[in-house]
Amino acid sequence: MEKLAGVPAKKPMGQRIKQFCVDFKNQWEIQSMIIPGVIFMIIFCYIPIYGLTIAFKNYTVIDTLDSAPWVGLENFRIILSDRYFWDSVINTLGISFLKLLIGFIIPIILAIMIYELGMGRFKKMVQTISYLPHFLSWIVLGGMLITWLSTSGLFNQILIGLGVITTPQNILLDPGKYWWIATLSDIWKEAGWGTILYLAIMAKIDPTYYEAAKIDGASRMRQIWNITLPNMKMIISLNLILTVSGLLGSNLDQTLVLMNSQNRVRAEVINSYVYRMGMTQGDFSYATAVGLGVSIVSVILLVTANKVTSKLNDNQSVL
Repeated sequence: MEKLAGVPAKKPMGQRIKQFCVDFKNQWEIQSMIIPGVIFMIIFCYIPIYGLTIAFKNYTVIDTLDSAPWVGLENFRIILSDRYFWDSVINTLGISFLKLLIGFIIPIILAIMIYELGMGRFKKMVQTISYLPHFLSWIVLGGMLITWLSTSGLFNQILIGLGVITTPQNILLDPGKYWWIATLSDIWKEAGWGTILYLAIMAKIDPTYYEAAKIDGASRMRQIWNITLPNMKMIISLNLILTVSGLLGSNLDQTLVLMNSQNRVRAEVINSYVYRMGMTQGDFSYATAVGLGVSIVSVILLVTANKVTSKLNDNQSVL
């Protein structure tokens, strides 16, 4: 098959290595700046990978990574028959899908609304207010929610005042409402922060597109649909891929703060289950096996989401 015109031929490996060495020598001052980052990654990200071997061992605190006896796939067999693990999977997927369906759309809508405000103090005030919850820890926000959702809290007072309920109740103790509490509180905390990338992309859109659309008589909604959203397509696809790949990774901080003995049946997620099994009960091998399985599934979701979005973006891979 003849080579396409204008497409440079791929250089041999030896020539590419030689070129890399030449470029590194010429730019060694700049290239050396990444060495601390590389060392950090090796120490804290790659060397600990060896610890995943305890997922295939019966590891205890008196063992070393090498002395612990091998048990093969026994820990994974226990996982498949563990009812509490599958309960945490259902809770994780339920909360994550709610966050995906609602929490993925709201930052896009909020970013467009902020962008349409134009320049001015009111726009800056709206941005600041929407960003603020992101900088507060879940300890602070969780304490606020626990107070607001209590029997004498703000939400009960509002519902009683509107005549929705007559008897106050502790909303956070109701397992049936926990998924919505977790979803909406996470959106409240992160929606404003999620608008930053969208606003940065919209700031780069050529204003002449909107001027031409106005001359053609396009409404604001038509301009958003035909100009704003198409220019945001790639960053929306990237965020969708990252969100889908994290479906099995619910917010551990949020869960540990809001979960209690009454709502645990609907609040226990995979991350909190792994934390409880590993740190509380000391079953490190089982907890590592769960974490390894979740990581493998997350990688599969990441690759699948990238393939799907590349098809939707005319075979242009986002990652």
